[in-house]
Amino acid sequence: MSLCQNCPRNCMVDRESGAKGYCGVDATVRIARSALHLWEEPIISGKRGSGTIFFSGCNLRCVYCQNYEVSHNGKGRALTYRELADRMLELQRQGAHNINLVTPTHYAPAIIQALSKIRKQLYVPVIYNCGGYESVETIDALDGLVDIYMPDLKYYSSTISKDYSGAADYFKVAKAALLRMQKQVGKPVIDENGMMSRGLLVRHLVLPGCRKDSIAVLDQLAKMFTPDDFLLSLMSQYTPDFVPEDCPHDNLRRRITSLEYESVVNQMQKLGFEGYVQQRTSANAAYTPVFEGDDE
Repeated sequence: MSLCQNCPRNCMVDRESGAKGYCGVDATVRIARSALHLWEEPIISGKRGSGTIFFSGCNLRCVYCQNYEVSHNGKGRALTYRELADRMLELQRQGAHNINLVTPTHYAPAIIQALSKIRKQLYVPVIYNCGGYESVETIDALDGLVDIYMPDLKYYSSTISKDYSGAADYFKVAKAALLRMQKQVGKPVIDENGMMSRGLLVRHLVLPGCRKDSIAVLDQLAKMFTPDDFLLSLMSQYTPDFVPEDCPHDNLRRRITSLEYESVVNQMQKLGFEGYVQQRTSANAAYTPVFEGDDE
């Protein structure tokens, strides 16, 4: 992580010296939670849960982030790459259907080191669960270590992505990354138990006041892929509970309406995408995980 180029920010910060990149963290791997998680898509959570590891820090600055204390403030516990590998193996021992690496991009070198050490010991799929703002070089470095990519595709509009996540180039970057992910892992593969074992699962969160942008995102996906190239998870779980008081975007202070969500769902169906449509009852802060405190 010397002269860091793990993500499209290309900070060129020497994180190994203790300096922090745009992601808000140095080279020390920090995780905020590792546990079985039952609130992912059914094809990921199953009956026993997904073995999630939430990493501290993030290369996006989403003003509405429900994991703000982790993504923006870096809350979490420090681990060596060996301890990280042990966490993965422990989740597998607990019965996890998969190892789910949440917001992992800025720790990619350590994750690659950990997975390379234990990959032959893992008999469950490895999921790379990210915000979509990825460099193709990092995706290439993960080839053979990741089975399932589960990226967001948050925005099409450069204005919205700049205002909400500090990334005006979000769609251009995410498009290239998703195309590389799908090329690497291929079409979705479902095992005999109905669990996803390989492929691309794209998530999109519908935001209040952004219905037209959500429809544009789906239209772009239709240009990038055929419906059987990937699975789509359309999410309605946006809640304004985590929006700071000084946020200038008034639309983010409310939940999405039924009209907004249904119009996006209709477009998903029109385009023939397969996957999941989240229920409106998921828009509740109670579903936010409890995170570990700092160890310092």
